[in-house]
Amino acid sequence: MDVLPDFSSLSDEELRRLIDEHVAEEEEISYRRRLLHGRIDILRAELVDRIKRRHGGEDAQLAVDIERLTEILAHKGPPPGLKDDSEEQ
Repeated sequence: MDVLPDFSSLSDEELRRLIDEHVAEEEEISYRRRLLHGRIDILRAELVDRIKRRHGGEDAQLAVDIERLTEILAHKGPPPGLKDDSEEQ
């Protein structure tokens, strides 16, 4: 992530342009994130369906849910390969 510029050196128009650029970037990232979440949901549903067919019942769903919850709770910081902004300070 870029460091913010010296605000006193920018005109109002330059500040507006930076805001517009960052808003557009955020919208693009948000859209991509929603697509990825959708794909992840589809893949997880397929995995759960396969496990249920193999083992049957709600126990398979519970095992998948517990595994996912464990991943979420154990996560600290940004995803692998993405630098944490706090490391730059």
